[in-house]
Order: sequence, then structure tokens, then C-alpha cells
Amino acid sequence: MANSSDTIYALSSGALPAGIAVVRISGPAAETILKRLTGKAVEPRIARLLVLRDEQGGILDQALTLFFPEGMSFTGEAVVELHLHGGKAVLRAVLDAIAVFPNTRPAEAGEFTRRAFINGRMDLTSAEGVADLISAETDAQRRFALSNAVGDQERLYSSWREKLIEARALIEADLDFSDEGDVPGSVADAVMEQVHALRVAVKDHLSQTRRGEILRDGFRIAIIGEPNVGKSSLLNALARRDVAIVSDEAGTTRDLIEVALDLGGYKVVLIDTAGLRETENKVERIGIERARNAAQQADLVLLLHVAGTEKPSLDLPVQTLSIATKADLQADSVTTEAILLSTETGVGISELLTGIKHCVSVAASGASLLLPSRERHVQHLRQAHHALERSEWSNLPIELLAEELRIAADHLGHITGAIGVDDLLDVIFTRFCIGK
Repeated sequence: MANSSDTIYALSSGALPAGIAVVRISGPAAETILKRLTGKAVEPRIARLLVLRDEQGGILDQALTLFFPEGMSFTGEAVVELHLHGGKAVLRAVLDAIAVFPNTRPAEAGEFTRRAFINGRMDLTSAEGVADLISAETDAQRRFALSNAVGDQERLYSSWREKLIEARALIEADLDFSDEGDVPGSVADAVMEQVHALRVAVKDHLSQTRRGEILRDGFRIAIIGEPNVGKSSLLNALARRDVAIVSDEAGTTRDLIEVALDLGGYKVVLIDTAGLRETENKVERIGIERARNAAQQADLVLLLHVAGTEKPSLDLPVQTLSIATKADLQADSVTTEAILLSTETGVGISELLTGIKHCVSVAASGASLLLPSRERHVQHLRQAHHALERSEWSNLPIELLAEELRIAADHLGHITGAIGVDDLLDVIFTRFCIGK
């Protein structure tokens, strides 16, 4: 990461051309840059329509300008926003004019949000929530990301950490000052009751990990069956476009084909797979193995067979919907064990979508959006839970109990960025878009 004392700037709105282009400037020179570009005195937090000029006095654009003083902005630094006309030439001219100021440079990916974190404007989970909010594709993803961006996760993990720090302080006071009158007697029983309640809370929170993954990354559905049962046709029908090649020739699909959809506000990932059969073709065998793995790892399997033929029997550890395809070719087909479906006529598509939406809502919905949202959160939560488990071992010396509580509190601190995250910052913030 470049010098954090530099003043940074970047386009913070969408791709050009556009109706408006928003340029954000953050750092010690932000106020000076605005004064020089406009030739006007700066008024904090007031939008003003002003003419921007370069160093030679040439007109760059007429822009809506905003200035946020240090401590009252997104980054915590002095920040300027220029709302320009959204043309490429306009933007280039304005950025060139900003670049001539000393110690001023283009922002790196995620650098505005990184500065907000460093300056205490948000914790690490909130910063990650901002990134997720920007990339949200469905309403469920938006609500989940917004919950994290406004600090709900931070408040939960920080409250747990504070309770552990308090419990550890009581134990150490009991050890060091047990002969003093203002320190309560043995606090072990009271502390262990609180520790047990925290361990249960962390365990319950971890049990919701998969639900958080579904909200953030999507509900995965594998389409499984023998060759030529209509897997690719079903994928195309659900996606409402030609995603996969459809052919009468067996073994057309050799690899996994994934398509993301928005169903009922949730992200759903459909996976077309190779037809399951015995074959000597090495490439097809690899595809079949990948199909089996996809079925094992999916949240839901759509198991297809042609209407009027025997339903396949597969021992899968996940929920399965049985679908009898090509119903238009089997007019007299009747089944109570499968959804009767035809991609040619559309019969059964609505029923199938209803079934899928129900499965997704059951897996992803709940009373709270306070869920583990990233793998690093899960790893630290697991380590905190292990430490709390160890703290409940019988006959554990009180000194070791205090140490286990410290370990658990530290892992919670790593999640929010309260302690020891310098080595993670580049990894986290370089995944952001430029200008955020």
C-alpha cells in the first residue's frame, strides 16, 4: 500500500459515459485542491454549483461540489466530492488537473474504505459489509450486506469480547488481590456460568454458517441424471436463454456449467452436469466424476429421468427433487413421486420453480441476519469456541482458565480488526473496486 499520508483521488461512480461522474478526493490537500479548482472559499457540508478551472485558468467543467472536514467524512479525513458531467474527456481533464498537486495520487483499490477503517470510522466487518453491499446482486444479499455494513456484526462480536475481557479481569483480580476487601471472593462460579452461556451463543452462531454462505454466495442446485434426459434443456429453460448446448447425442455436456439466477430475492446457482453412465471415454469419465462431486456438495439436487421410465436411485446426502422430463412425448404419463415436466410446452416449470423457492427460503431465511459472513470469521469463531470449550474442562487451573479466555477474546478481536490484522489488510481491501 502506498503512502497513507498522500491525498488520493478516484472516480467513485459507475463506468462512463454517464449522466454524472462523481470524483472523490481524500487527504490533507483535499480542501486546498477544491479552493484552487474553484477559486472560492470552502464551505463545509454545503453543496455548491461552481466552475472548475485548471492551473492556467481554462474551464474544465461546471460541477456540484461538496466538502467534508476531517472527522466528518466517510474516510475520517478531509474529503471533497466533485459531481461532474459524465463524459470521458471531462473526467480525464479534471483528474489531470488534480494530479498536478504535490503528494497527490490515484487511489488504489479499496483505499478509501481502508482509510475509514484505519481512522476508526468503521470496523473490519463493516468494511467487508461495504464490499459485499457493492457486489450484491439480489435483495437477500443486499439486506445481509447492509446488516454487516452498519455494524451489526461488530456490535455482537465486540459485546462477546468485552464479556470475556471482564471475566478474565475478575479472575486475575481474584488471583492477585484475593486478600483485598474490595475484591469479591472466589469468582470462578460466576465467571464459568457466563463463559458457558457465551460458548453456547458462539456455537449457535457457528451453526448458522451455511445459511450465511447461501445468502452471500448463493444456493447451489445440481441438475443430475443420465444422458439425454433433458438436463441442459432444463438449465436453458430456467435461465431463459441458451446457456448449454442441447443435442440428441449422448455425452454432449462434459464439464460443469453454472448459471446464477435471482429467485424470490435469493441468489441461486444452477449447475448443469455430465450425464451419469458407464463409459470408456476418459474426458467424459472426468465430467461424470465432477457431476457426482457437484451433487454431493450441492444444497439441492434436481434428479431427472424421462417420463415413463424407471426413476434412478442415487444415494445422496442432500435434499432431492425428482423430475420426470419430456412429458410432452408421454401424454399418458402419471406420477405422484416426481414433478412432471416438459421444457417444450412449459408444463411443470412453474411447479418446479415453486418447489425450488421453497427449498431456498427454508435454507436461507431466519429471524436474524447476524450470521458469519466470511470464511475468516468462521475460522476465528471456531478457535474462540475451542478455547471456551477448554476453559470448561474440570479441574483446570485458574491461571489456564484466564489464558483460554484471553485466546477466545483475541480471536473475536481479530474478526472486527480490534487487534492484530495488519497482515490481512492488503488481502481484504485490494479486493474492493477502485474509488471505494
